[in-house]
Amino acid sequence: MDAPNGDNFVDVEFVVEQNYSGWRLDKYLCEKLPRLSRAKIQRIIAQSLVSRRPLKNSTLVVPGLSFALRRRKFQEPETPDFVHEIYRDASILVLDKPAGLPIHPTARYRRGTLVTLLQQRYGSEPPVFPLHRLDRETSGILLCGCAPDATRHLMRAFAEGEVQKEYLAICEGAPGRDQFEVDAPIAEGGRLVRIAVRIDRSQGKPARTEFQVLKRFRRDGAWFALLRSFPHTGRQHQIRVHLREAGFPIVGDKIYGPDEGYFDRFSRHCLEPEAWLRLRLPRHALHAALIRFEHPSNKSQVSFQSPLPADLQSFLRP
Repeated sequence: MDAPNGDNFVDVEFVVEQNYSGWRLDKYLCEKLPRLSRAKIQRIIAQSLVSRRPLKNSTLVVPGLSFALRRRKFQEPETPDFVHEIYRDASILVLDKPAGLPIHPTARYRRGTLVTLLQQRYGSEPPVFPLHRLDRETSGILLCGCAPDATRHLMRAFAEGEVQKEYLAICEGAPGRDQFEVDAPIAEGGRLVRIAVRIDRSQGKPARTEFQVLKRFRRDGAWFALLRSFPHTGRQHQIRVHLREAGFPIVGDKIYGPDEGYFDRFSRHCLEPEAWLRLRLPRHALHAALIRFEHPSNKSQVSFQSPLPADLQSFLRP
């Protein structure tokens, strides 16, 4: 159903990627707009979807299918307008994503996304496809596929756990052991934030992360630590929720840090000054530092690294 058009409305466009072939339309949009419930997505499809042919919740999407969601205009938050290219060939593209840049368009971020920057820089034929997720506030290594065969190969590698990733995190507190592990199942849905996850030993999916302490330090009278994190599974927010479970939440984390309510107030632009002081950083201190995988073309093992960005390096200096 088309909504009225005009200066007060904007169309958020979507083009279905190869790896979503055969998904229901409402499930596809739930993946793209994770903050919204499935019921809310279904209402949006009924009221605000714009397409060349009729589409409904149960429509099975195919690669290349294009449509838009029409919504009222609002001022889009500013996001970084540049992403550093680490490596590129005919099969893969390796990027160093800055903190603050969302990967896919959402209701809040339409133009200021990594996908938009990729289309502007590399065009859309063939599409450059991000192969995994980094949260908007997480910086670091992001792997993209540049050709359909390479993208399919790497998607399988991710699904089968054949891609190794390492992260750097700054946590509150100083773990007593130089190495420790969190093995705790993760389920979707937080207490206050729908897009959050929780530790749930009866309904959660297996999740395991190893941690190595690289540095302990004091700042403003409190202890902190720089950790190297090795996720052995790829659950949403895994490192963040596992560190909270261990008693060492990531500095600046608005969901898994001092108060889960911070995220809601931040989203509504009314987070109080005292909360910002408690968070200590404007973003959570998590950085994707390394990725290692089999190159889809020559089958050799390759790895790429990203140094800790300046804002997190600065926090390490008391």
